[in-house]
Amino acid sequence: MKLKVLLQPECTKVLSDCQSKKKILEHIAEIASSQLPDLNCSEVLASLMNREKLGSTGIGNGVAIPHGKIKPEGNKVVAVLLVSHPAVDYDAIDNRPVDVFCALIVPEDQCETHLQTLANIAEIFDNKEILRKIRGAKTDNDLYNIIEAA
Repeated sequence: MKLKVLLQPECTKVLSDCQSKKKILEHIAEIASSQLPDLNCSEVLASLMNREKLGSTGIGNGVAIPHGKIKPEGNKVVAVLLVSHPAVDYDAIDNRPVDVFCALIVPEDQCETHLQTLANIAEIFDNKEILRKIRGAKTDNDLYNIIEAA
């Protein structure tokens, strides 16, 4: 599934108050749980943290794709896009700080959708021009519009 189909305006944020990987994941969990009435923030955060224990989702070049699986009953795929100023230490594979975070929260029974969406996200962030625009976004709305146009 394409990111622009999943991403909602209320799930895009330009942040200036995050100083750590944990804070970023907490922001993601808070935003995602607001879209998932059957789950609370701590359940979403636990899913993200469990995935990070397997290895960092920092894919390099200042980008991370945190993702977690949730119970399928009544839940949908949720995407969250954050840009953090400044970048944070995220244990990325290239050891560089991360400032662009595109998170996916996916019901356990939608693994194929999950893999297709991860591939689409990686393709978007491989485009240097789109990534430059994302990093330059000044407002939440700017950030959402960049993905809509991508």
